[in-house]
Amino acid sequence: MDEALLRSLTPAVIAVLCRRGLDFAAAEDAVQEGLVEAVRLWPDDPPRDPKGWLVAVAWRKYLDVARAEAARSRREVRVELEPPPGPAVAVDDTLGLYFLCAHPSLTPASAVALTLRALGGLTTRQIAQAYLVPEATMAQRISRAKRTVARVRLDQPGDVATVLRVLYLVFNEGYTGDVDLAAEAIRLTRQLAGLVDHPEVAGLLALMLLHHARRPARTRPDGGIVPLADQDRSAWDTALIAEGVAVLQRALARDHLGEYQAQAAVAALHADAPTAAETNWVQIVEWYDELVRLTGSPVARLNRAVAVGEADGGRAGLAALAGLDPALPRYTAVAAYLHERSGETATAARLNAEAARLAHDAAERDHLTRQAARLNAALRG
Repeated sequence: MDEALLRSLTPAVIAVLCRRGLDFAAAEDAVQEGLVEAVRLWPDDPPRDPKGWLVAVAWRKYLDVARAEAARSRREVRVELEPPPGPAVAVDDTLGLYFLCAHPSLTPASAVALTLRALGGLTTRQIAQAYLVPEATMAQRISRAKRTVARVRLDQPGDVATVLRVLYLVFNEGYTGDVDLAAEAIRLTRQLAGLVDHPEVAGLLALMLLHHARRPARTRPDGGIVPLADQDRSAWDTALIAEGVAVLQRALARDHLGEYQAQAAVAALHADAPTAAETNWVQIVEWYDELVRLTGSPVARLNRAVAVGEADGGRAGLAALAGLDPALPRYTAVAAYLHERSGETATAARLNAEAARLAHDAAERDHLTRQAARLNAALRG
């Protein structure tokens, strides 16, 4: 059974059923029933036209449910006649489905769950395991999301920026359970890039590819964090880096800069440096200047302060940090790093210990604790 094929067909088949008049929830339920039949029948009798087969079976499943409900309520329900067999119509409404799953009426968590279910073809159990929540909780979240978008038409205009934010959220979850969400986000973003010609879609794809290329070197065997400067660069995926840089260059050539392109440019400069010492921090600061101009994001300003500290010294980095809210995530850890760059070891040790207490992630907490211990040992020595 080609699971990847089934998952790739799921959004297109849902879109076909929605175009025929079904609401999103009914279409998604029917397709899930069709997928069950595909898993059961395809290994022994694979269809010549997988998409057409899945459309026809999902449509029959919907008609069965509609007729059963009509019988139970003892009233007649008019249903469309089943379409004649044959290849599925070559109309791709998948882009509309992206917009639907990232509809502004949904919370970010609901949009992510619905995207993974409808576009990614993942089961509720897989999504629940990936987000470390009970399956029943995720099922309720998906059900509420489907009800919310039930009356939204696929032909309504959508917002690419909202879709990109949802895919970025998926990517940032990384890897948990038996689902690699980073790889899933890349797959979905590749698909989106094939549906819409938009430089920021290409920018996000490039950003994902460049970050994902460094993944093998980002953790120790015990799961501990390896900082960028200490990573084994020979373990980076050079093919992904080359693809990410090529995608980014094509996007930048269109001269319509956006936040994901700017972030990808920073990632490309890191990927291009043979060693940490050869990183072009001056250019990285310039790209963060562009990112701050585009977004005004405090997180971008925080990252810019680190880059300034690398380019111009710890004191300059602390000056860039001065106007930011100390309640920002990672603020204390960044302050610790910049104080160390400035030669203030005792302050850096204290701030690393404080940042460790504030950290929510166990790997990050362990890393910051190690940094504090290292600096305290240096003070005693």
